[in-house]
Amino acid sequence: MNPPSEKQKDEDGQMPFWKKRRNLVAFLAFLGFFNLYALRVNLTVGIVAMTSSIDTRPGEFDWDSKLRGIVLSAFSYGYITTQMVGGTLSTKFGGVKLMGCGMLMTACFTVLTPFAARYSVYLVIVFTVAVGVFQGIVYPSIHAVWSRWVPPAERTKLTSIAFSGKYASMIVGYPVCGWLAEKFGWTYVFYVPGSAAIIWSIVWLTYVGESPAEDAYISEEEREHIASSIGPTGTVKKIGFLNYPWKCIFTSAPVWAINCAHFCDNWAAYTLLTQLPIYMNDILHFDIGKGSYLLALPYTTLTIIMQATGFLDFWIKQRQMLTTTQIRKLFNSIAFLSRAVFLYLAAYSTTKLESIIYLTLALGLGGFISAGFIVNHLDIAPQYASLLLGLSNTFGTVPGFVSPTLTGMIVQHKSTEEWKKVFLIASVVQIFGAIFYVTFASGEQQFWANIGTEFNKSLENQTEKNKSYHDSNIKEGKSYENKIFEQ
Repeated sequence: MNPPSEKQKDEDGQMPFWKKRRNLVAFLAFLGFFNLYALRVNLTVGIVAMTSSIDTRPGEFDWDSKLRGIVLSAFSYGYITTQMVGGTLSTKFGGVKLMGCGMLMTACFTVLTPFAARYSVYLVIVFTVAVGVFQGIVYPSIHAVWSRWVPPAERTKLTSIAFSGKYASMIVGYPVCGWLAEKFGWTYVFYVPGSAAIIWSIVWLTYVGESPAEDAYISEEEREHIASSIGPTGTVKKIGFLNYPWKCIFTSAPVWAINCAHFCDNWAAYTLLTQLPIYMNDILHFDIGKGSYLLALPYTTLTIIMQATGFLDFWIKQRQMLTTTQIRKLFNSIAFLSRAVFLYLAAYSTTKLESIIYLTLALGLGGFISAGFIVNHLDIAPQYASLLLGLSNTFGTVPGFVSPTLTGMIVQHKSTEEWKKVFLIASVVQIFGAIFYVTFASGEQQFWANIGTEFNKSLENQTEKNKSYHDSNIKEGKSYENKIFEQ
C-alpha cells in the first residue's frame, strides 16, 4: 500500500475526534471493559448479599469465610488457563471476534449463576471457573486490536481510555450492584450485568472490523493514515505458531519485567477488588448499600488518573522530553511506590476516614500504570503484543486465586490485626515489583519482534546453516522469510 499523501494526513489530523473510527473503537472497547469488570464486581458484591443479612432478609446461604474465598478465587483458576490461548489465537487471527465471543459466553454463564447457586455451591464454583475461562480469552485479545487499529503515538492515550472502562465499571458497578441487592435481591446482581454484556457483545461483533482494512465504516483517509503509521500488520499471520520467537520471548529481560509488574500490580488489585466489600462490611461496619457507594471513590480516582496519564504520556512524547523507556519506568514507579505507601498507612489506620482516604489513594494513584507496564507489550513487540499480554496476564492471574485464599486463611476472626497483615503483604509486593521493573524494563522494540529483519527471519536460530540457507534462497529469487511462511 502506498503511503498517504500529505493532504490525506492533514485530513485525518483535522477530522473531529468523534469522527475518527479508531476513537469509536476505543470507546466501544471502553464499554467492553466496563461490562467485563461488571461481571467480576457483581460476584464480590453478590457473595456478601448472598451470605449476609440485608434489612430484614437473612442471608440465603451459610458460607463461611473459607468457602467464600474458594468461590471468589475459582474465577482465577479458569482465567489463568486461557491467557496464552487467547493471546496466541488473537496474534494469529485478530482480536475482535475472540473478544466478542469470549464476552458473550462470560455473560451467559453469569446470567445462569443464580440458578446454579440454588442447586449447589459446587456448581457455582464450576460456573465461576467457566466465567474465568472465557474472560481469559477476552483480556489479551485487546492488544491484537490495538496493534491493528492504533498508531504508535496514540497507543497509551487510546489504551488508557479503553482500560479505564474496567475502573469506571467499579465506580458504577459497586453502588449499582449494592442497590440491586438491596431493592430487588441478590439474583439481579447477576441478571442485569449479564444482560448488558450480551447486548455489548452483539454490537461489537457486528459493528467493528478486525482491522481498518476490513472495517466497513472507516473513511479512506483514516484507513490510509493508520496503515502508514503502523506498517504491515498481516505478516505475523503467515508465520506458524511453532515459528514464533518463543525462546527469545521467554529469555527476554523486558518481557520478564512486564510479567513481574503484572503479577505485583494484580496482587494489590485483586486483593482490593475481592476483599474491599468484605472489609467495608466486617471492619468499617458499613452496610452493603453505603459500603458500595464508598467503594466507588477509589475507582473514580483511578479512572481520572488513568485518563490524565494517557494524555500526559502523549504530551511528553510529542515534545520528546523523555524516551519511551524512561516514561514507562517513571510512571510505573509512581504507581507502585505510592500504592505501597498508602497500603502501609491503611494497615495502621485507626479511623474509618483514614482507611477510606488511604485505600482511595492506594488504588487511585495506581492509575499511573496506564503509561507503565500495561502498554509496554506494544512497545517491545507490537505484532506479538497480545501474545505477550496473555503471557504476562497468566502470571498476573496467579494472585487472583492466591490472594483471596490467603486472605480467607488470615482473616479468621474479622479483626483489625488480621487485615493489617493483608495490607502489609500487598505493600511489600508493590515495592518488589517497582524495583524489578525499573531494573529490567525497556520501551524499545526488541530485535526478535522486528518481523522481516535478519533477526526475525532466522526466528531465534541465527546459525551459519540458516544464514547459508537464506543466501541460497536469495539467489533463487525467494527470500528466507517467504520460505518460512510457506512452511
